[in-house]
Amino acid sequence: MIDLYSTATPNGHKIHIMLEECGFPYRMHHVDIGAGDQFTAEFLAISPNNKIPAIVDSKGPDGKPMSLFESGAILVYLASKAGRFLGATDREKFTTLQWLMFQMGGVGPMLGQAHHFRLYAPEKIDYAVNRYTNEAKRLYGVIDKRLEASSYLAGETYTIADIATFPWLRSWKNQGIELADFPNVQRWFNEISARPAVQKGVTLFTDVRKPITDDKSKEILFGATQYAKH
Repeated sequence: MIDLYSTATPNGHKIHIMLEECGFPYRMHHVDIGAGDQFTAEFLAISPNNKIPAIVDSKGPDGKPMSLFESGAILVYLASKAGRFLGATDREKFTTLQWLMFQMGGVGPMLGQAHHFRLYAPEKIDYAVNRYTNEAKRLYGVIDKRLEASSYLAGETYTIADIATFPWLRSWKNQGIELADFPNVQRWFNEISARPAVQKGVTLFTDVRKPITDDKSKEILFGATQYAKH
């Protein structure tokens, strides 16, 4: 059994989708990041960087429980455990990991900043909004060009690279993007959206995730609480 500690965010959705795609049994544990659950000693013992998602697999590689944080690492772990979604050959695996790292190092951080400065910043700073909006458009362009040449990010097979990237592109409107400007991304996006595991995965925790609209939640996520020692 896998214990899933998460909430309804793009990084969380990666693992929700992956668990559904793999068909692994799992238990859900909601981490209310707006209330500061990520700073509890119990959660930090699993995820020392105080970020969701995290998992505890009761049957790790050696038969003993194993905990993991960082969504990219969790995806690789689950793909290895399932023997799916990572690629069959070394070439396929390294191509998949290449595009997974592209998501982890570029798509997630940059689109996250676009979200922050366009939606959550206490004051609009034109420089920041323009910088991250333009970077979002650049990244969509990279993905669109790749998907012009292949069905999926790592080639002709659906992999964890697609699973990692898709949730971040669901909020394209908030990133200053017109999806129709990127027809290959739009084709890929619509195809992945239709997968049953994806449809189930993006609904997990949505009934308990509270919008980040009040000052207290914003302070916990973006203010001094985030940088205090825990």
